[in-house]
Formats: sequence, structure tokens, C-alpha cells
Amino acid sequence: MSSMTNARRLKNIIGGSTGNLVEWFDWYAYAAFALYFAPIFFPSDDGTAQLLGAAAVFAVGFLMRPIGAWIMGVYADRRGRKAGLTLSVTLMCAGSLLIGCTPGYAQIGIAAPALLLVARLLQGISVGGEYGSSATYLSEMATAKNRGFWSSFQYVTLISGQLLALLLLIVLQAVMTDEALGAWGWRIPFFVGAALAVVVFWLRRGLDETNAFKAEDTRSAPKSSAMLLILKHPKEALLVMGLTAGGTLAFYTYTTYLQKFLVNTSGFSKDVATQISAAALLVFMLLQPVVGALSDRIGRRPVMIAFGVLGVLFTVPIMSALATVNSAPAAFALALAALVIVSGYTAINAVVKAELFPAHVRALGVALPYAIANALFGGTAEYAALWFKSQNNEVAYFWYVTIMIGISLIVFIFMRDTKHKSMITHD
Repeated sequence: MSSMTNARRLKNIIGGSTGNLVEWFDWYAYAAFALYFAPIFFPSDDGTAQLLGAAAVFAVGFLMRPIGAWIMGVYADRRGRKAGLTLSVTLMCAGSLLIGCTPGYAQIGIAAPALLLVARLLQGISVGGEYGSSATYLSEMATAKNRGFWSSFQYVTLISGQLLALLLLIVLQAVMTDEALGAWGWRIPFFVGAALAVVVFWLRRGLDETNAFKAEDTRSAPKSSAMLLILKHPKEALLVMGLTAGGTLAFYTYTTYLQKFLVNTSGFSKDVATQISAAALLVFMLLQPVVGALSDRIGRRPVMIAFGVLGVLFTVPIMSALATVNSAPAAFALALAALVIVSGYTAINAVVKAELFPAHVRALGVALPYAIANALFGGTAEYAALWFKSQNNEVAYFWYVTIMIGISLIVFIFMRDTKHKSMITHD
């Protein structure tokens, strides 16, 4: 089998990354605009109660991610990474379009939050499959020497999607009144996301399949299935869950929840909180390839251990300081410090997971255990934080995040360094 040219490899990595960006823009638009549409679907006199309703639907979307990971992980292992990527973006388009078109509670009553839930379930299935397919595709498409660097672009584009959702919110906040945004302006990002997903569908149809998948496909490898994963690779699956638990909880705390925390706890206005979050995310995004390249030089384990140690030591101090900060520059510095720490997980978690599994079960092995841990800890981060706040014990949430990072740190310490013992054998 002939080797892929560097130019063609780069084109595929960029194409796969661009699709990932649009997928995550659609996913995060919900979180970015929840402050505005929560009253439309969950009418209440209590702002925290409205956000709890929206956060509950956000969390339920995460519960569908393991199902999406299972269905589309198997699909990508059997039909190809390219096929899995194309199917996931189709479902995301449908979910975004449904959110944009659904009338509010005042018009159709309980059917409004019910349709919002259906749309979020579709998006949950989509993202559940997207993570495993894109992590596997980027890791397999990269060469061994630079695999950490190139695979980090999964989170570059993931964060870019979130950042673009926030930037769109900033633009709409600048050109629209709060009343107009709350009445109908919040629908704009969902229509934009649906349209972009159609573009990505055609983009992904032009991608090349990875050599690793094509090589495995020519042999009589076992067919990917959840049973095969459980029976043949239980240790690796548990490792993925363990290293994901603390990382995903920290990630969602400092990204999707931070904007609401700055409004609901710190007391910043919605537009200032959005600007702080966007600025911190921009630097965070640019840092991912730097950390990915570092892992190519020193290994994956030292980078993840650094995240674990720093996360355990500084989560409570940073969150406590953010709760009382009244200066936007100070809030930005604190948020950025937290995200720099989290980069030790985000930049390399995709490649670490991909390097744990053989090709015939890789997409499922990356996606399913990750999605389960993500549903349990990442998807419930906002709800847990808001619940602790409603109980007047917000500091308990800070300790919860610290404990989960500590559990992941134990996993980091005892797992093998996948850079030196990778299961990806074809560039």
C-alpha cells in the first residue's frame, strides 16, 4: 500500500478538523444562548430555576452520547472513519434545525420543552459518535512523530466551535437588545449551525480513509461490538473512563459553566461574562497544539500528571477567587490559569485513547467509555454546580471537581505512556 503524501495528509487533517469545528459549534450554541432561551422553554420567576431546567436538558443530551458512541463507534469501525464522520454531522444538522424552529412554552405548552429535549437527544447521539470518529481519524491520519500535535486539533476545533458560538453571541448582544435576543435572536445560531452542517456533510464526503483502517479492513479482524470491547479490552475501557472523569468535569466547569458562574455568582453582566469567557477560550485554543507537541517530545503521561497535580492543588483556590472577583481582567486571569491547567488533559486525551486500542475496535473503544464518563461527569457539571448553589453550598462543588481530578491523577500515574507503546501501527 502506497504512503499518503504529506500534502494530502494535511488536507485530510484540516478537512476533518473543520467538520469537527462545526459539530461543536452546534453543540455549544445551546450552552452559550441558554441565558436567553431558558425563560422561553422553562417559564419561572426564579432565574436559577430557569437555568436548572435548561441545564437538565443539556445533561440529558449527554446521556444520549454513550448510545451515539456505541452505534456510531461500531459503524466507524466497520464502515470507516469517514462514514462515521458523515453520519454524525447529518444528525447534528437535524437537531439544530429543530431547536431553531420550535415555538416557546407560551405557544405550545409542554410540547416546547419536549421538542427541545428531542432535539438535544439527536445532538447527543451525533456528538457521541463524532468524538470517537474524529479522535480516531485525526490520530490515525497523523504520523507517529507528530501525532500528539496533530490530534490536538480535535480540541482546537472543539474549542473553536465553542468560541464561535460565544463570538456570535457577543455580536448579537452588540446589535440587538436583550429583549430581542430573548424573544427571537437566540434562534439565529441554530439556523446558522444547521446550514454549516450541510456544508460539512459535502466536505466530509471528500475525505480519504485512513491507512490504519484500510490495513485492518484487509484482514480477518473481529467485528467491532460492545461485547468485544468489554471482553477483550476491559482494562483499556476502564482506563478511558478513569482518565476522562476528572478532565471532562474540569473542562466543562471552566468552559460551558464559567459564563453562567460569572453572571450568577460573581455578579458580572451577561455581555461582560461572555467577553471574559471568549477571551480565555481564545488563548486556551491556541495553547492546545503547544501542549500536544510537548507530549510528542516528553511523552503523554508527564503532561497528564501535570494536569492532575495542578488541578488538585489549585481548583478550590481558583474557583473561590472567581466567586468573589469584581474586576474583569482579574476574572480573565483566573479563568485562563484554570484553562492552562486543563490543557494537560484536553490537548492529548484524544490521542491517548486512540493509542490504547487496535484499529478494529478503536473508534468504539475511544468513544463509548469516554461518552459514559462524559455523561456522568461532564454533562452534569452545570446541573451539579447550580444544585450546590441552590443549596447555598457552592464551595462543595469546588471540592467535588478537585476530588474527581484526584481520581484521574491516580489513573495517570499508573497507566502506560501510550506514546511509547501505541497500538496505532500505520501512518
